[in-house]
Amino acid sequence: MTLRSLCIHAHFYQPPREDPLTGFIPQEDGAAPFSNWNERILAECYRPNAELGNFETISFNVGPTLLQWIASQDSNTWVNIVNQDRLNVHRYGVGNAIAQSYNHTILPLSSPRDQETQIIWGIAEFKHRFGRKPQGMWLPETAVNMHTLILLARQGIEFTILAPWQADRDDIDVSQPYRVRLVDGQSIIAFFYHRELSGGISFNPANTANADLFAASELLPKYQDEKFRAGQPQLLMIVTDGELYGHHMPFRDQFLAQLVNGSVHKLEITPTYPGLWLKSHSVKQSVGIRENTSWSCHHGVGRWLGNCSCTPGDGRWKAQLRYAFERVSQAIDKIYLKTLSPSVHDPWRLRNRYIYAMLGLVAAEELICEEAGKRLTEEKIVQIQILLEAQRERQRMYTSCGWFFDDFDRIEPKNNLAYASQAVRLVRLASGVDLEPSIIQDLSKISSPSTRLRADSIFQYYLHRAVLDGRLIAGD
Repeated sequence: MTLRSLCIHAHFYQPPREDPLTGFIPQEDGAAPFSNWNERILAECYRPNAELGNFETISFNVGPTLLQWIASQDSNTWVNIVNQDRLNVHRYGVGNAIAQSYNHTILPLSSPRDQETQIIWGIAEFKHRFGRKPQGMWLPETAVNMHTLILLARQGIEFTILAPWQADRDDIDVSQPYRVRLVDGQSIIAFFYHRELSGGISFNPANTANADLFAASELLPKYQDEKFRAGQPQLLMIVTDGELYGHHMPFRDQFLAQLVNGSVHKLEITPTYPGLWLKSHSVKQSVGIRENTSWSCHHGVGRWLGNCSCTPGDGRWKAQLRYAFERVSQAIDKIYLKTLSPSVHDPWRLRNRYIYAMLGLVAAEELICEEAGKRLTEEKIVQIQILLEAQRERQRMYTSCGWFFDDFDRIEPKNNLAYASQAVRLVRLASGVDLEPSIIQDLSKISSPSTRLRADSIFQYYLHRAVLDGRLIAGD
């Protein structure tokens, strides 16, 4: 029996950078000599880790929107990543890749209906890319509340990964996963990562300069000798952003390869991943969670709501941006329901299933008529599809990166505003209802503390550019 096990989990993700009109990423000067940051990080991280076989030996998730981009721009790397998961499925019967909810939104700050859509879309994307149902799901920023876990369990997700401070007590044993009891006899398993090891790898470059030294001096001492002598298995989990390995820290892709393929084996530590661990170990302990918590904000989810000491600047604009988006979302949803309800039995089920059209697995027209239970007019089909695209943009505008940093004058909030403007434009095309005046009034109260850049100006720029372009749906 393996008594000392190690799981490295890497969360690979980049915020969406695509122009909502063209579907392509504009030139990003800071990424030179590459055209944009996705291309640069692909070259520095995703491709070399795939070539080294690191995706086979760790637990990982790749953000759905990022994986779409990789598949379209570097099919060899995409196939390489997927095949490394399939090797484990063939070898052990369980894969090491896990899913992620779709748009990297902060789920506890989303409505229950939006949470459900994000989870369903993420599962569908995973099935499409990896050819199997996911056992686990990564929650963006590990942000969680009980309702989020209930929705995961209802969709058949068996486990997720959390920070240790998200447990509802301080004495948890992070060398063991825990079962979180939900409702109606349901439960979900939580793997809690090792705080010190994860933080050390993430923020102390010296820790990752030598894999053998790290394994011997940092990792091995974290296993409890008394448990080892008693024959009790221990699983330590290290969780980081995947971009650490080669992008944030050059050559750390090679550190990772040496760590999992050589260094730990010398110390009789066995690399594993959650699905494989659960095949041979039972989960004996239970724990609750602290509601509305995350891994990158020690104040719950305050970082994405307004001023928070996690960021040093003036974040008051964040609450107003979320308020503006919430108001326009409610208006978009009201128009969506009013327009679809006479024709479609369940408009929200149609939105959840629209992911299959987004993935190109079914024609939108076919999906719409199937949910309507009859053949609709071409005019009605086009109207419904435009509103579904508005819903797609409405989801995308909540990408968490837009609230992560302290200054409004960054590319991430601007991108979110671009997606919001596209949603407003599509609603106007489909229904004739103009939501621009209302959201402009809300956005007029937001400006950058450092540059005075105004949110309403950014929104209007993207909206008017889209109107001049005249396209109905992005990418058409």
